[in-house]
Amino acid sequence: MNLTGQQTLPVSQAQAWAALNDTAMLQAALPGCESIAPAGEQAFDVLMAVSVGPVKARFKGRLQLSELNPPQSYRLGFEGSGGPAGHGKGQAAVSLTALSATETRLDYDVTASVGGKLAQIGSRLVDAAAQKLAEDFFARFKAALVERHPPPVAEAATPPPPTPATTGWWARLRAWLARRIG
Repeated sequence: MNLTGQQTLPVSQAQAWAALNDTAMLQAALPGCESIAPAGEQAFDVLMAVSVGPVKARFKGRLQLSELNPPQSYRLGFEGSGGPAGHGKGQAAVSLTALSATETRLDYDVTASVGGKLAQIGSRLVDAAAQKLAEDFFARFKAALVERHPPPVAEAATPPPPTPATTGWWARLRAWLARRIG
């Protein structure tokens, strides 16, 4: 299975990097994730519930970060087992490119393989489930980024400069006539 894509994140490159390395934020954004716990140098144990078609299981897995190039890129290796439901392993290349002071493009390229019951249900179903998981993750991740780093409030528009119709003797005459006529 291959999954490639890109997302525009509404934060700076440094903020995006920090968020991608915040286990609490990732756990909240990853659908079905029950825990992410440190397990050594740049390694994490993960527990998550996953449904792929008729196969539902709790997967225990490990994530390993490598080739770290802060705040631009890293490689993420992963493997997990869901008991009789099957197993999976793969890797992802993740890169961040600053588009502006408040926008960053995240590119990802995932290669994975599955075995057990997961492999028996068909690659189209597995690919569709992986795509849905990625879409849900990025929707939740972006919402968390906006909550943590709200966009700057736009300044109020400055009023137009006064014209003769709104100042001086003409404005006073109009105001006087309005009071007299009603």
